[in-house]
Amino acid sequence: MQFAFSLLAHNPLLLLFAVVALGYPISKIRLGGASFGIASILFAGIALGALVVTPDLDPVVKKDISKEMKLIYELGLAIFVYAMGLAIAHSFWSSFSKEGIKKNATVAIVMFVSTGAVITVARLFHFDSRYAAGLLAGSFTNMPALAGVIEAVKRTTSDTLAIAQPTVASAIAYPIGVLVPMLSIPLSRRFFKVDLEKEAASLHGYSSGSSQLEAETIEIEARAAGMTHVDLRERANCKVVFNRLKRGGEFIMAPLDIALEEGDLLVCVGTPEDIKRARAFLGRQADIALQHDISEYDSTRVFVSNHDLIGRPLRDLQLPEKHNCMISRLRRGDVWFVPDADTVLELGDRIRVATARDNIAAVEELFGDSYRELSEASFLTFAMGLAAGLALGQVPIPLGHGIIFKLGFAGGPLVVGLILGRFHKLGHFVWNIPYSANHTIRQFGLVLFAAGIGVISGEGFRQILARNLAWLPIFLASAFIVATLADTLAYWLGHKIFRIPLSVMFGIVAGTHTQPVVLGYATQQSKNDLPNVGFAAVYPLATILKIVLAQALLALTI
Repeated sequence: MQFAFSLLAHNPLLLLFAVVALGYPISKIRLGGASFGIASILFAGIALGALVVTPDLDPVVKKDISKEMKLIYELGLAIFVYAMGLAIAHSFWSSFSKEGIKKNATVAIVMFVSTGAVITVARLFHFDSRYAAGLLAGSFTNMPALAGVIEAVKRTTSDTLAIAQPTVASAIAYPIGVLVPMLSIPLSRRFFKVDLEKEAASLHGYSSGSSQLEAETIEIEARAAGMTHVDLRERANCKVVFNRLKRGGEFIMAPLDIALEEGDLLVCVGTPEDIKRARAFLGRQADIALQHDISEYDSTRVFVSNHDLIGRPLRDLQLPEKHNCMISRLRRGDVWFVPDADTVLELGDRIRVATARDNIAAVEELFGDSYRELSEASFLTFAMGLAAGLALGQVPIPLGHGIIFKLGFAGGPLVVGLILGRFHKLGHFVWNIPYSANHTIRQFGLVLFAAGIGVISGEGFRQILARNLAWLPIFLASAFIVATLADTLAYWLGHKIFRIPLSVMFGIVAGTHTQPVVLGYATQQSKNDLPNVGFAAVYPLATILKIVLAQALLALTI
């Protein structure tokens, strides 16, 4: 065993991947329906770091480990937050709607109150601002915030114990930051006495997508004559897309602005609930199922890989008028949804396109349909955006009274990612990358960060707990107080004051903790996709606030 530890100490890259190999299987273990995910790699890194970086280890070897792991975790963090910024940009900017402001106001209030709670418990239990900042990051399970704290600490000291303090508090608090919000879901459901199934049925407008879409042919009756697609959406709150239309004996692709006429046979695509709602407004189910008639028109599934189509809303592409085709369904990630005129295509989208049978080859060429292009992320634009984010992170921002704040390796790339992801494409540069590539890059970056920061903190973790084991129950109790207060306040503000549906609140609480494990549990408990709506709306702001507030704690004398 001593030989193995020595081998790892003299081979930092071997140590890095030993941490990943040990922590990743642990991340898949589920207890009570929950797992710690990537945090397991952080715990594995702390454990191996404590065992490998021993007091009698050669100081030169210690310095080499620290130097290499620093580069690794900074690289991993920058990659992760930049890719995350690109991925969540759409949700972030759309969150400034009326409903989005309510959701984010809930999170902002909760985070500021929670920061005050951290200061209170820090004074109560007599621990300093470095521990307090780590406690905030751990109670809300946010690694970018922890990284920002560590980076800020390193600007003021090179002491190993001081640098390890935030990680110690964060690692101990992390499990509480997962378990408390999970427990809050069934407890809040009982307390507020909400029937989640009835609630979901009444919240048609909140739907973010569906795993089930269907097509139906509707015969247009006199009451719907003159109605357009926009009219149907506005008057019936109905998210369907018009597909092909038979008027007289002629088939056409239904453009967005077409005015319906009595007797038209119209193929509509949407969720079963939307189809039912559209039928009630437009007419009745036709005796003929045109969606199954492929004599003249058919549909094909295509991958979007043509860069020229990215960043433009569908209304500008004029697909029915120019290309005799219509996108009836779009799959992004694991969810199908019905596109509308404002939908902007992204690389890697999977779409179902209806068109004339002799036009299928032209449609596939139009959208690209290239697996090779999808598998080759644009490293030029990725590197340009990441470099801009790292540069922004080093810009000093004066806060007054001699306090200087930097966005750092976490905040800078995140802000640039959110901005570039909003525009999709500038000139010839496409900033967004395919969903699958983005997800892989994010996971890889987070793994590097968790492993690197864990190894660096292992020695300090061992020394701190060896000197005073009482820190363990102190930080557990502190995290429980902070997380319980935060979640209780979130439900009270969001559900009782802002009247946000409880299922959506589950996602907001998960987003406040930036915790996908909690989101998965919330979706399982609610049996609908409404938690995803709340999570996506608040995740960006919650992440940014934690990065800022955790570093602000360092400037306070507690």
